[in-house]
Order: sequence, then structure tokens, then C-alpha cells
Amino acid sequence: MKRSPGGKPSAKLPAPAAIRPPPPPGQGKRGEAGYLGYLLRQAQAASRLSLERALAGVGVTPPQFVVLTMLNAYPGLSGADLARVALLTPQTIGVIIKNLERDGAIKRSPHPVHGRMLQWTLTSRGLTVLAKCRRYAMAQERRLAAGLNGKAEATVRRWLSQIAENLQD
Repeated sequence: MKRSPGGKPSAKLPAPAAIRPPPPPGQGKRGEAGYLGYLLRQAQAASRLSLERALAGVGVTPPQFVVLTMLNAYPGLSGADLARVALLTPQTIGVIIKNLERDGAIKRSPHPVHGRMLQWTLTSRGLTVLAKCRRYAMAQERRLAAGLNGKAEATVRRWLSQIAENLQD
């Protein structure tokens, strides 16, 4: 064993191994050998980035698209309800609502029972914007389901829904 300048023994460290770049998605721990949580996050990140790029041409972000979609499906939601169904923070929803209202895509009205609570609905402009966004979203849906038959796609949808349901705390 070598001695350090102070006279104490020092272990010789092995030479560092050659650093390899991580594999691309779909291989190694980024593929079937990876953790399910990581693989879900990786797939979600790839899906979001792809949708973000597609929606840029319409001038809409993925979170704005989610809000438009949820208001189309469930008109009259409050900001708090939107935050829950869009899986976004109330602060983020506040910014999105402000921008969509400014752009004329949504409008507010007082709740019929709880007058201080605001309800949000799509305007005709919002419906037009949503229709443009849906063309891109449906193209993405086709890409996501590529290679799956109807039964396999139904299984994946059921599995993903069960994950969200089972992990509610």
C-alpha cells in the first residue's frame, strides 16, 4: 500500500471505467428492464413534447388544451374543479383561465347557487380553437396506439385508468 505525503497508508483507486452515454428510450433501463414509474414518466414526457410541438402552430399549450377539453366535456366547472380534473395547480389554472378569457376562448358566469363562485364555459371561439387542437391530438392518439389492435388498446386504457384510480391517496 502506498503512503500519502503525511505518512498514512492510502488505497490506490481503480481507474475510472469508460463513461458510456445512456441508451436511447426503449433500451436497457429505459426499456422493458426499467421501472414502471420511470417508463410511464418517459412515455408521458415524450407524448407531451410531441403534442406541445404540434399545438404550437395553433398557439395553444398542452395545459390550455386540457382545460379546453375538460370545459367541453364538463361545462360550468369552477377554477378549483378545473385544477383537479386537469391535474394542475390552482395557480397554474388561474394563469390559464386569465389567458384563455383574454383570448376570448372561455367566458365566466356566476354559479347559480354560490354566486361568488365562477363557472367557466367555452365560447364559439374556444370551440373553434379546440377543434383545431383536436386534429393534432387525434393524430397523436393514432401514433400512441400504433401497433395495438382494439383489444390491446382497451387493455392499455383500462390499465392506465386503474393506475390513476389505485394511486389516489
